[in-house]
Amino acid sequence: MNVRVGAARIRALLLTLISFFVLAATATGCAGGGGGERPRVVVTTNILGDITREIVGDEADVRVLMKPNADPHSFGLSAVQAAELENADLVVHNGLGLEENVLRHVEAARESGVATFAAGEAADPLTFHTGQEGGPEQESGEPDPHFWTDPDRVRKAAGLIADQVTEHVNGVDDKAVRSNAARYDGQLADLTTWMEKTFAAVPENRRALVTNHHVFGYLADRFGFRVIGAVIPSGTTLASPSSSDLRSLTRAMEEAGVRTVFADSSQPTKLAEVLRQEMGGDVDVVSLYSESLTEKGKGAGTYLEMMRANTSAMAEGLTGD
Repeated sequence: MNVRVGAARIRALLLTLISFFVLAATATGCAGGGGGERPRVVVTTNILGDITREIVGDEADVRVLMKPNADPHSFGLSAVQAAELENADLVVHNGLGLEENVLRHVEAARESGVATFAAGEAADPLTFHTGQEGGPEQESGEPDPHFWTDPDRVRKAAGLIADQVTEHVNGVDDKAVRSNAARYDGQLADLTTWMEKTFAAVPENRRALVTNHHVFGYLADRFGFRVIGAVIPSGTTLASPSSSDLRSLTRAMEEAGVRTVFADSSQPTKLAEVLRQEMGGDVDVVSLYSESLTEKGKGAGTYLEMMRANTSAMAEGLTGD
């Protein structure tokens, strides 16, 4: 009797141990790579974050460092966020000097062995042409980081992000990533077509842009606009205009017959308002979502929503409808 009882206890113990190891193996398998965690992609800006999430889908965690309505030129990282970069499977950033306070952390992650991808550098960047039309010789030579204002360049960058994910992020389903990328590519193609039709309503003599700072060079190049100038004659919001800059812009606007200034919604429009005063008050200031997404449901929660909102606002502001 005691022998049978002892054998039963041994069998029960063995079953318990087997169950434990099966459960442990299952948990390890479900967790994916990265030391028991799901694979992780870290993205610096929220515009690129939205694009990357569309491509990655549910295949990995996508962490976006830049908050909604922030300025990519000036936002910084906490120590925890900086550590996330170095623990990522892949870091996606804009590059071309956009994330001015974050690039050193991206470099540190790259030096520690993390795969990094600079989307802006891979999207056939244009060169900045700062200054005002008709003013002193315009500066050039620096690459323009604001490539996302051209949806065709975003299509190229999105395809390359998909390549980077399948190459560097272990544990993702390559077919699922490629399927997501193909679906999103179709949405971007539809966006380009819609923008072309919307901008077609803007007469040739009104296709002139004045912005808060130089941010729409790619859009102008793609859809046939002229950039007259910017209130801040620079590609970064961290610069400041001089009184001579404002006078040059005022003259350029008067010569071109431009009475609309497009200002970024995440930045104060004080400078644009100063320009309005310089021109006797006869200037409209139209708000755009140029460098940051908003929170969901606040007008520009996704890249596609942002571009459609901007296109509609620009067409209306330029035609006066």
